[in-house]
Amino acid sequence: MPPHTLFDAIIIGSGIGGLVTATQLAAKGAKVLVLERYLIPGGSAGYFERQGYRFDVGASMIFGMGQKGTTNLLTRALDAVNVSQPSIIDPVQIHYHLPNELDLKVDRNYDKFLQNLIAYFPHEEKGIRRFYNECQQVFNCLNKIDLLSLEEPRYLMRVFLQHPLACLGLAKYLPQNVGDIARRYIKDPQLLKFIDIECYCWSVVPADMTPMINAGMVFSDRHYGGVNYPKGGVGQIAQKLVEGLEKAGGEIYYQARVTKIITENGQAVGVQLANGKVFHGKRIVSNATRWDTFEKLLPAETIPDNENNWQQRYQKSPSFLSLHMGVEASVLPAGTECHHILLEDWENMAASAGTIFVSIPTLLDPDLAPAGYHIIHAFTPHWIDDWQKLSPSKYEAKKEQVAGEIIDRLEKIFPGLDAGLDYLEVGTPRTHRRFLGRVDGTYGPIPRRKLQGLLGMPFNRTAIPGLYCVGDSTFPGQGLNAVAFSGFACAHRIATDLGL
Repeated sequence: MPPHTLFDAIIIGSGIGGLVTATQLAAKGAKVLVLERYLIPGGSAGYFERQGYRFDVGASMIFGMGQKGTTNLLTRALDAVNVSQPSIIDPVQIHYHLPNELDLKVDRNYDKFLQNLIAYFPHEEKGIRRFYNECQQVFNCLNKIDLLSLEEPRYLMRVFLQHPLACLGLAKYLPQNVGDIARRYIKDPQLLKFIDIECYCWSVVPADMTPMINAGMVFSDRHYGGVNYPKGGVGQIAQKLVEGLEKAGGEIYYQARVTKIITENGQAVGVQLANGKVFHGKRIVSNATRWDTFEKLLPAETIPDNENNWQQRYQKSPSFLSLHMGVEASVLPAGTECHHILLEDWENMAASAGTIFVSIPTLLDPDLAPAGYHIIHAFTPHWIDDWQKLSPSKYEAKKEQVAGEIIDRLEKIFPGLDAGLDYLEVGTPRTHRRFLGRVDGTYGPIPRRKLQGLLGMPFNRTAIPGLYCVGDSTFPGQGLNAVAFSGFACAHRIATDLGL
């Protein structure tokens, strides 16, 4: 390719947010280039293979692959470039194993879930119904609207004229957090703790710091579009988006690590790779974290004031320690669900290694493991500081020690797990930093203190003309469906700016 080729948009990184931006623009006829530092696309929605097992890098609880409404953003992203991804219905979102013998399944059927929860808290039946029904109201507003860029005035006007009540409903909830609304209806401290972990399991913060709009989406879509597992593993979503991108005329380069965003007269005009190669674009999109974007890809001393202000409100969340296990099928009791959360002490919910998340995708797709075996992916929050400045031998010893502690805890719900291990690979925050290219291996931004709902989250445009951000550092935050929303919004804003 000639070095003077000018792209309409260059996307740094092929996480789901970046790929949705790229495919949406390519579908509109834009000349698009995606630059990915690794060997395959997807970022934390990627995969790797070992000894006959196909492991998901991240969680396997996937929203956005439903077949109805407007919130099925992954399905819509695939449809836009004429590809599809078969998925498998998960009948239970999470099986919670919580303190005080609170053992609860979040059933796909909304009424069944409410009945399960009310059975533990019969004195709070009215409050439970009112709280989760209010979450449904938020979702119903979202599910009426074509979810695009909130930075585009004509789109906002059109949507408001088409759905005025839905827009007013969402505007009402934009500054609100889940905890405030939950306490209007619920008094029982343990039930409020349960709502904390309902938020924490995807936002990594308790209810008081979780935006109500995000919760309305998650708490309701699990009963509407549902949680669906992509056949062949989570990595198939990114693979299919790349297939669609290339069909639409877009390009993706692998092992193409961007080290610099090039600016001229204060405007982003291109990128430079680690090998010195330069590409120019009318618009540059960073799917890196905002910390990586403004402190590494751009000169740190020129960080815009609004980015400094954002960093005063948000901080990096912890990374994760991950155990990727292959186990004998006999380890799992009959009736085991795909997703579990284990917490023994409410006080430790947000502590390092306090909450353990478990995905067992082979219960839905057995082809991911050799016959007679299952995959168990167990992961728990960990800070990178705990893994720094260790010699290679001490690093390996610590991985073995911490993995043993997690396996011991998991034995409470999976007796015989240790004896049934066939394969074990441990990933630390350092692993996530290395392979995902995310500062400190972070999961994404979390509030430093209680904020007003989603009002503090930035949109896609930045203070640097020509530069946009996409992914979990932008509105509406973490999760595959959320970053897909960010991708739709970013592509819409760029297409409008370019007159496509």
